[in-house]
Amino acid sequence: MNCRIAVSVLLLVVVVMCASYFAYTTTVQSSRDDVGAAAAFEAIVPVFHHPRCMNCHSAGDYPRQGDDGHPHAMEVRRGADGHGVTAQKCSTCHQDHNTAGLNMPPGAEDWHLPSAKMPMIWEGLSNSQLCQLFKDPKQNGGRNVQQIVEHMNTPLVLWGWNPGEGRTPIPTSRQDFEAKLHDWAAKGAACPGS
Repeated sequence: MNCRIAVSVLLLVVVVMCASYFAYTTTVQSSRDDVGAAAAFEAIVPVFHHPRCMNCHSAGDYPRQGDDGHPHAMEVRRGADGHGVTAQKCSTCHQDHNTAGLNMPPGAEDWHLPSAKMPMIWEGLSNSQLCQLFKDPKQNGGRNVQQIVEHMNTPLVLWGWNPGEGRTPIPTSRQDFEAKLHDWAAKGAACPGS
């Protein structure tokens, strides 16, 4: 008799576990919206292509400046850790805040380029390739999608909306960008064209 009870209890546990798994996967699948996620990513791509982002994420081993993306003055270079080389460290001119005055050095906490090991260059990438780059831990600093969303809320990224006198801020509102970014992640972080 005890053996029958044990088998019945075991079967009941298996049935409950299977039902729970089915309910979980159905919920996950129903909250995933690849078309909506891809559309949300497409909506935020203009932010990534704006000079405030592209000047640090363009091809080459140096930052760019201005709305035209010209090479940084004084032949500044990335350096291994993204903070510059020799005496030309980013922090020599760039502080944790914008310097007052027209076209004076901009600044934000931890001002730097991505490291040489992981330069996060997205100049020339299609929207789908850019999305894939963001999601690939081997290319994005080991971040998952949620950590990418969190990174987009760091002082260095937020600087793009407050770049200092003489610089064009990102025209998309910060609130709209954040809403679409969260929408992309929440709907499964699918990429355009994939």
